[in-house]
Amino acid sequence: MIETELCTFTLEACRIAADMGITRVELCASPYEGGTTPSAAFIRMARRIPHLKLSVMIRPRGGDFLYSDEEFHQMLEEISFAHDCGADCVVAGILTPDGRVDEPRTAALVAAAQGMEFTFHRAFDMTRDTLEALEALVRAGCYRVLTSGGRNTAPEGIENIQSLVEASAGRIAIMAGSGINASNVKRLAGTGINAIHFSARNLIESHMTYKNPSISMGGVQGIPEYASIGVDSAMIRDLLNQLT
Repeated sequence: MIETELCTFTLEACRIAADMGITRVELCASPYEGGTTPSAAFIRMARRIPHLKLSVMIRPRGGDFLYSDEEFHQMLEEISFAHDCGADCVVAGILTPDGRVDEPRTAALVAAAQGMEFTFHRAFDMTRDTLEALEALVRAGCYRVLTSGGRNTAPEGIENIQSLVEASAGRIAIMAGSGINASNVKRLAGTGINAIHFSARNLIESHMTYKNPSISMGGVQGIPEYASIGVDSAMIRDLLNQLT
């Protein structure tokens, strides 16, 4: 049966995932940057939730996937911490300046995982040649790759995802992600992918009765100051029903 992975930013979302029978959650911080490494407390507390496999995002900052030596060593430290916390999987991606997988550093991250599954995230979709990148991930020892087929969403990249499934030949698991919902998940599952990654996001409005209209704490227009990212149980249920 196809695996399901829910991208989560809160403990409440993790509990919902466990209650609804989702295979695995991906713990992230910074939803508006595409996900960065979650806090230590978030990892530890999520690990205490029963019947839940745990993936931990390893991304020291937003922006591109070209990392300095110091950032790379930070990633190694974060992987070691996730391992000590009992994570089942870590999720990372690292590229070279010319848009290829940084194979030696990726292999070092895989080794640091010490037997945890290693998912190479959608940095893969930023490479110049995804089939070339796939072979680099196989050589580096990655367990799976998360991809939208090199397009903004998985439904847009479905033909490329199909090609990646065929090229993988069972050597690496293919997980489709980005823009997946109940209306398209069955079609994507038909490509032969091993897993789907989705967020089922909703906005949880603040209970603040006073809202200061003069200050933006983040300093970025368009990001809500009085709402947080949650998950929609109905969206999750509708998607899972399409896979039964």
